[in-house]
Amino acid sequence: MAVTFAAVRKFALALDNVEEGMSYGTPGFRVGGALFLRFHQDGESLVVRTDFDQREELLAADPASYYITDHYRNYEWILVRVARVPSDALRDLIRWAHKSAAAEKRAGPRRKRKAR
Repeated sequence: MAVTFAAVRKFALALDNVEEGMSYGTPGFRVGGALFLRFHQDGESLVVRTDFDQREELLAADPASYYITDHYRNYEWILVRVARVPSDALRDLIRWAHKSAAAEKRAGPRRKRKAR
């Protein structure tokens, strides 16, 4: 069964200390002020915090569900086609993103990858 944006919102808001607000004109979710998830303006995808290693693994494993655009190439984010990704995989990715964002607030700002 396909994941819906309503289900994503419900799951995100059930995580500890999550606040919903706007990000680039779409609903986004933050923990401690750090964005970890937002709806993409295409209306079909999510933008999810990740790291470069995890992103490369996801892109290689399922390019139909996970992708990036040039805009995100140098940042630790991945785009997820909501209708294609299994719900359990998406929940795991969102949990990881939430945990990563919460840890960032304790450790300092995230790094940007230099263009190749």
